[in-house]
Amino acid sequence: MNAINQSELLRALPYARRYARALTGARDTGDALVGAALSAPLPDVPARLALYAAVARAVPAEKSNGGPDALQRNLLLLTALEDLSLEDAAVILDIDHAEAKREFEAGRAALRATAATDILVIEDEPIIALDLKRLVETCGHRVVGIASSEAAAIRLAAEKNPGLILADINLGRGGDGSNAVARIQQTMTVPVIFVTAYPERLLTAEGIEPAFVISKPFEPLALAIATYQAVSGGRVPEV
Repeated sequence: MNAINQSELLRALPYARRYARALTGARDTGDALVGAALSAPLPDVPARLALYAAVARAVPAEKSNGGPDALQRNLLLLTALEDLSLEDAAVILDIDHAEAKREFEAGRAALRATAATDILVIEDEPIIALDLKRLVETCGHRVVGIASSEAAAIRLAAEKNPGLILADINLGRGGDGSNAVARIQQTMTVPVIFVTAYPERLLTAEGIEPAFVISKPFEPLALAIATYQAVSGGRVPEV
């Protein structure tokens, strides 16, 4: 490690892991990127930005004829999912602000043209569930069911065979969203995005962890880029 305070790096670690997982589309691949970043020299910027920069540098800058390219996805994830300013994202990616702004807008436009999928929402709060439904439909996806309990989630998943699941963790009296997802994934392979007010609790390096986590309250753009990354598996389509 470089001269950055190690305690600051530890505090930044859960967020770097969330970013790396969303960027690669997989838990293990994302964690491997973070591990490599921690063992390499880090840029002389604040700890959280330094970790993001090291992770971003490890991913090839591919181009796409479909959704956002690698640079655009980095900008969208850093600003929407990680809640950084465009200025900080430009520092992380070592580009000037004008290029960052131009590529950010291009990435947003590319998201609107990506392929749609069928989504199952697992959420016990009716207002939040309807808000999620509205937002993902705005992104061009189809909501095929809304489940407020573990039992309903398992039943709807079997009936609808969704291409993506959006799940809250705490379903109140309806049980646990992570348990529902675990049971669903015993019978089908489907990407999952967890929506939670406490993302750091899912990124502790203990037990089974998700690849995609969005913080509540969530921004529409964060949901849009997360759904794209989850459905595409973090892959840029080949030209």
